[in-house]
Amino acid sequence: MTTLVDTSLKTRLFQCTATAMLALMLAGCNTTRDKMTTGSIPVALNKPVETMNDQEVRSATDRVGQAYEKNPRDPVNGVNYANLLRMQGRDAQALAVMQQVAIANPQDRNVLAAYGKAQAAAGQLQQALDTIGRAQTADRPDWKLVSAEGAILDQLGRSTEARQRYRDALDLQPGEPSILSNLGMSYVLTGDLKSAETYLRQAAGQPTADSRVRQNLALVVGLQGRFPEAEQIARRELSPQQADANLAYIRSMMSQQNSWQKLAARDAGAAAGSTN
Repeated sequence: MTTLVDTSLKTRLFQCTATAMLALMLAGCNTTRDKMTTGSIPVALNKPVETMNDQEVRSATDRVGQAYEKNPRDPVNGVNYANLLRMQGRDAQALAVMQQVAIANPQDRNVLAAYGKAQAAAGQLQQALDTIGRAQTADRPDWKLVSAEGAILDQLGRSTEARQRYRDALDLQPGEPSILSNLGMSYVLTGDLKSAETYLRQAAGQPTADSRVRQNLALVVGLQGRFPEAEQIARRELSPQQADANLAYIRSMMSQQNSWQKLAARDAGAAAGSTN
């Protein structure tokens, strides 16, 4: 039996799901430095941006921001700076940075991909879709860009097209957990939690799955009322503080879901009574 989410809850689900999909849609997409760019040395990051804590993000933002100011044309520093800004919710500034980097590197596929990601984070979804399309090449399609197209289509409400793009991406990169996770979260957007769990379990079972995939699984399991199981998944690899924060969010989602279910039942009862 398919588990459906109440319509009134879908707005909040959409917000959290869109955030999760944006975090994954270009995972692993590293920018190579343009050999024609001179006068700057890219600042090395000790770890992927998405795995940094708040203090590490702030410190890296200062260092990379200084390098970006010295040469806004450098693609590596520009993309890293934009990613760090987005990690702090500074989406408008990240978009402005990527606009400058894209102007300076109009043929760089990875720059265009990062530009599209910044546009999507800033809510410019159709523009993001166009930019991602320009970054793609028919003879050498990049699965990360195909999956990114799917994530943007999902946010535009075009779920059937989005899921086809995820399947296209899986043809290019079978078993890739970020694609499977995006496919699972696509079903969250339409309220089909059983299908979402199926794909998220496939994603979490892959050797290269990261914490974000497993936390998405915890969310979907929790939304189906299996909170002890969701807690076990959430605490498996996170610090106690991070796990507590994630679990508090899942509890708030479950509470809102239960509230809307009670309201829907009350409204249905009132409607039935008025017909008697």
